Amino acid sequence: MMQGLWKTIRGGMLAISAAAMLASPLAAQKKQLLEYPSIHSPVVGERGMIVSQNAIASKVGADIIRRGGNAVDAAVAMGFALAVTLPRAGNIGGDGFMLVHDGKSGQDLFLDFRSVAPKAATLPMFLDNKGRESDGASRGYLAPSVPGTVAGLFAAHKKFGNLPWAKVVGPALALARDGVALTPDEAFVFSWGKDRLSTSKAARAAYYKPDGSLYRAGEVMKQPDLAWTLTQISQRGADGFYKGPVAARFAADMKANGGIITMQDLADYRAVERRPLRGTYRGFEIVTAPPASAGGATLLNMLNILENFDIKASGAGSAKSLHLMAEAMKLGYADRYKVLGDTDFVKAPVAGFVSKAYALDRSRLIDPENAKPAEVLGAGDPWKFESPSTTHFSVADANGMVVSTTYTLGADFGSGVMIAGTGVLLNNQMNNFSHAQAAKAIAEGKAPPPNAMAPGKRMLSTMMPTIVMKEGKPWLVTGSPGGSTIIDTVLQVIVNVVDYKLNVEEATHQPRIFQDASDKLRVEPNFNPDTVRLLGAMGHPITSDETMGSAQSIMIDGGLYLGAADPRRPGAQAIAP
Repeated sequence: MMQGLWKTIRGGMLAISAAAMLASPLAAQKKQLLEYPSIHSPVVGERGMIVSQNAIASKVGADIIRRGGNAVDAAVAMGFALAVTLPRAGNIGGDGFMLVHDGKSGQDLFLDFRSVAPKAATLPMFLDNKGRESDGASRGYLAPSVPGTVAGLFAAHKKFGNLPWAKVVGPALALARDGVALTPDEAFVFSWGKDRLSTSKAARAAYYKPDGSLYRAGEVMKQPDLAWTLTQISQRGADGFYKGPVAARFAADMKANGGIITMQDLADYRAVERRPLRGTYRGFEIVTAPPASAGGATLLNMLNILENFDIKASGAGSAKSLHLMAEAMKLGYADRYKVLGDTDFVKAPVAGFVSKAYALDRSRLIDPENAKPAEVLGAGDPWKFESPSTTHFSVADANGMVVSTTYTLGADFGSGVMIAGTGVLLNNQMNNFSHAQAAKAIAEGKAPPPNAMAPGKRMLSTMMPTIVMKEGKPWLVTGSPGGSTIIDTVLQVIVNVVDYKLNVEEATHQPRIFQDASDKLRVEPNFNPDTVRLLGAMGHPITSDETMGSAQSIMIDGGLYLGAADPRRPGAQAIAP
């Protein structure tokens, strides 16, 4: 037990020693008293923290650190484990991004393992006869892009890993081989996803009983084909996926079903090291995802806009604060759609988009009292300011290494395609390119949009693993799934801890809004009706349907690791190793 008492404060939890408590008579009177000013308190660790959307995966990560692994070892093990325990989002057939802070060198590294378009992909494949995006871009054998997850996890381990590769992959292999008892939520999801998972015979065989019936909560689901693939990966590293028997089965099943991913596509795939984007917000440094993520740049743009307003004075959850955030979101999303794309293929005004000067220019469009229609606000011109289903998990270890990872299959269960004999469920990320907009531009003789598809190109993403630095050291590690809601979710977590001094758990539990480049403002269910009424009076058309995001976050403060698992996704858990 730590010396002294725990005291929860608004900005986090700090260890207060007994000696310090005895320094005043009042403190002495409260020596045995714990104060709880916040409704929600984080999980507290002294040697690190693991937070993910799935309890089994969090336990895998914690166990890796207890066995001498570092934060990257734990993150890689969790990435593979989630492919077994959370197949609607966890994956080795999808893609994502990983942000690593190395405590020893003080360096930050961003790993881009976003998937790429196959070499044989052409625009007409993904359009219907009216020039709109076809269903084939979202479901079936044309929908998957060349997956990047295994390459990304392998590259991270090769650069930073401490434990042997086989020991890091081992827990997921055992889970696939021996099976996992389904929770009620997981059992329900297979019922909900049965139509999509009926896209391929292999998916039906993997996730349903031989007679086609559902596994019930508490029953054990084994995945022997996935265990075989994980064995190949365990023995041969990334080559166990992108070359050899797994790749051969992959290419054969694609060819047999009209898919276009080949063995050459797989062999040519590479994860890419990139320089993370950096910005500041009220004195804190924000380290986040560069393109092909649109999320990081849009986050920095929105924070820069908000810096021109005193939202702290308005109070957390107030209609005025939410109004200002919604208008900043509206501006950021309008620009994101217009200017960002894979910078390996297109020139994008990233520096201008994330500059303080551009944000000041855009902030002048905001009326502090009334919402403006999205059409009136419009998109800006960052070029003038140039100087040149998803899941998230966060890990921190005792040696100062932190990892923020977001990866995805796209839609829940991705394309619904499982490669025969591998247990690998594939993404549907080809629908993340701007197919219809590209077709329209070409028909009009104009240049295609920055996110137009090209063979080998990475499609834009909102995924944005993020680290907030305080005095040069990681302070908040965060990120979220949620498709288009990811940027707004991460923004609100940061605002809640920086502006409103909420502890990380309390910041995670706050009700959320979502505003994109449209006029409608979405609020979560059971939002304060008085606040909704005031927002409506300010000109915001309000809608409400479901919860937003699943931010799995860690705050490192006062020598402690404070974990917050977002309750919006059942089964999320923070564990101190």
